[in-house]
Amino acid sequence: MPTFELNLSDDVYAEFQQLADQEFVSEEQAAEDLIASGIEAYNVSVVDDEPRDEMLDGAENNMFDTAEDPGSLEDDRL
Repeated sequence: MPTFELNLSDDVYAEFQQLADQEFVSEEQAAEDLIASGIEAYNVSVVDDEPRDEMLDGAENNMFDTAEDPGSLEDDRL
């Protein structure tokens, strides 16, 4: 299994130790699980590359719903 060295601030290391003691069997398991969770969260795929406002979509779709006879041109004939 590969190993690496990581420098943490005292505050972060204290939080890590507390979390490892409370939630994990060992610091090694804590480090592996937390790093794996962070990588998984970081690699979230984007479903919609071009997000749009749903209200605008609705307005665009409804814009031409009443355009069959705008201004009631049929009623204006003499």
